[in-house]
Amino acid sequence: MAVEEKRAWMMLLATVAAYATYLAAVLDRPEGLRLTQAPYVSALLWSVGGGIVASIVLHIVVSTFSPKEENVRDQRDREIHRFSEYVGQSFVVLGGIAGLILAMTGQDRFWIANAIYLAFVLSAVLSTTAKIAAYRFGFHRW
Repeated sequence: MAVEEKRAWMMLLATVAAYATYLAAVLDRPEGLRLTQAPYVSALLWSVGGGIVASIVLHIVVSTFSPKEENVRDQRDREIHRFSEYVGQSFVVLGGIAGLILAMTGQDRFWIANAIYLAFVLSAVLSTTAKIAAYRFGFHRW
């Protein structure tokens, strides 16, 4: 398995774990408290920060224990990375549009923040899934 594919798997796992932790924290609110009143800001910041730290640590571990030759990216790796990033960016755009629509219709900040955060999570999941699929099933240039 290529180092870039290992990194994609780690990014996928870190993203899903961070978002699942965030959802668990927000949905575990006191009885009778509406969802929009749940204390989500600190949970969101901690889950994003924790996901970033976990991803960095996992990347360092994989780079440390991989042979030096495997840490070199070739043209195929760069093309797969570019392709996967383009695929994932669609959800960032959709999240931005959803955030704008929610803001223009006067929705609670809770929904705006969660729509944008979900878009970032879906973007990372889609991007890493596309990268893993390209490494597993082959990548064909356009």
